[in-house]
This record gives sequence, C-alpha cells and structure tokens, in this order.
Amino acid sequence: MTVRNTLAILLLLVGFTQYSCKKETLYNYEVEDVNVSRRDASKPNVKSTTEFISIAYSDVFGSTIPHDKLVKLQLAYSAFGDQKLIEQLVIRNFLQNTTNAIPSSQEMKGDVATFIQKSYVKFFGRNPNEYEAWYLKNMIDTDQSITPEIVYYGMMTSNEYRYY
Repeated sequence: MTVRNTLAILLLLVGFTQYSCKKETLYNYEVEDVNVSRRDASKPNVKSTTEFISIAYSDVFGSTIPHDKLVKLQLAYSAFGDQKLIEQLVIRNFLQNTTNAIPSSQEMKGDVATFIQKSYVKFFGRNPNEYEAWYLKNMIDTDQSITPEIVYYGMMTSNEYRYY
C-alpha cells in the first residue's frame, strides 16, 4: 500500500466520522400544549367562620341557623385554637342531631349514583368526575357500615368544602 492510498483511506474515515457522528439536537414530537388546572382552582376564597357554620347548618338541616345558636358556635369557634378540630366537632354535632335532613341508609343504598351526584352538588357545587363517582359508589356498595352521615362527614370536613 502506498502512502497515497493510505492517505485516501484515512481521509475517507475522517470524512465518514465527521458527517456520521453528528448529534441531532432538535426534537419535534408535535405534541400540543395542554393547560392543567386543579378542580378547586375556581374556588379561591376561604369561607369565614360565619359562612362555614351557616352553610354547614343549612346543608345538614335544610334551613337557616337560629341567630343564638350561630353566636354560640362562633364563640366556641373563635375561643379554641385548633379551628380544624372545632369544624369537625361542629359537623359531627350537626350530623348526630336527630332533626337533621340527611337521607336514610335505605334511601342512599336504593339509588347510590343519585345520592353521590346530589351530595357533590350540595357540598362542592359541582358534579363528581367519573373516578370520584366510581370510588364512592364502590365503597358504599362493598362496605355495609358506610352511612350517609359518614359520607357527609367526609365531604364536609374536606378542604374543598372550606372554599367557595
């Protein structure tokens, strides 16, 4: 092999490596942008103490709260440091009252889908998404100890219920 042939082969190898080993830096997957937002993002305001107590009472009893009862609950609410605990106690007290307007277990189990839909509209002002409806229906159907009071308690003590 001559020097000339060796030089030609060397130039060919350098040329191949120069053009064949380039890294492509531009990737185009043609994916459209998607805006993702939280469901409760449209509820930026926290309910005040008065609003929370009044709305919770109306949701459970189907009527407005008497003024003297509202004042007593507001006083207890503001006197205690852990407000989440007071909210839970107030809700539990409302739900355990025998004069509440909560559906019976038979009504709930008679038409679970309607119960779930009405509960979401009542407490959150929206319809449940498919997963929420399926999950709650599955839980009610499989666990016989689930009562309307338990479902209401879970919804009314959730973070979403605290916002409007």
